Amino acid sequence: MSLISIVVPCYNEEESLPLFYQAILEMKSSLPEVDFEFIFVNDGSKDNTLKIMRSLAQQDANVHYVSFSRNFGKEAALLAGLAHAQGDYVAVMDADLQDPPALLPEMYETLQTKMYDCVATRRVTREGEPPIRSFFARMFYKLINKISKTEIVDGARDFRLMTRQMVNAILSVQEYNRFSKGIFGWVGFRTKWLEYKNIERAAGQTKWSFWKLFVYSLDGITAFSTVPLSVAAVMGLLFCFLAFAMLIFVFVRALIWGDPVGGWPSLVCIILFVGGIQLFCTGILGQYLAKTYLEVKRRPQYIIQETEKDYLDKPE
Repeated sequence: MSLISIVVPCYNEEESLPLFYQAILEMKSSLPEVDFEFIFVNDGSKDNTLKIMRSLAQQDANVHYVSFSRNFGKEAALLAGLAHAQGDYVAVMDADLQDPPALLPEMYETLQTKMYDCVATRRVTREGEPPIRSFFARMFYKLINKISKTEIVDGARDFRLMTRQMVNAILSVQEYNRFSKGIFGWVGFRTKWLEYKNIERAAGQTKWSFWKLFVYSLDGITAFSTVPLSVAAVMGLLFCFLAFAMLIFVFVRALIWGDPVGGWPSLVCIILFVGGIQLFCTGILGQYLAKTYLEVKRRPQYIIQETEKDYLDKPE
């Protein structure tokens, strides 16, 4: 009998977690030939998320959890969940039920054909999302697919079901600065995409602000493309040519009409503009340098404070 591990990163999901667990139990009847295990990852939640995980682990032997010592971010939680999953197949899902469990039977049956190694999902609508956020999300996918060799599908969710072989390949990528949507594409393997309309959260509030998504998009760009560095180099070269041309212009003008004093406002504007371009290019370089700095320090991606074994084996 096959085993499917369901990896669920959680941050302040006390309202959603019981609903998610019940939804998976209801879906299990559609796959009687499959066993399930839950891998809940508590990413430093400040509410009762860990308490609920402990309760579920007590009543269901198939429930496992990993609790971090603090909040390390969703990428670290995904990595920890994949590392602890023992299943022949591994599903990554969010606890807010925006990833419909009803798709799991179809995803499993697709993998049984041996034609694919992964069945992933993508949203075809962004209903309920602020228009400005939807616009920038679409622009991000267009941009990164133009400047990166790794394809990242527009509207792609983390929700997917993967074979053990693909999971092992993902775990072999041990970089510190992780961007899972890019890693899923970078490791390759045959992927089938399922489309569905956007679903509102079952409970709780989203943890992703516009600023957090913007920073996350920068992480994705710097992780899977060096084009920004090339852009900075090209801009530097163009401004060198422009400065040389302006030098010739000023020299010729001085020979013909003399060198009247004037034009200082425009000169200040030019200096400020060029200085801004220099700082922008330095900032691009700094982003890559910062990522390199974090990589070479070799800090662990996460620190585990407690698992269900620690809790259940604890003497009364």
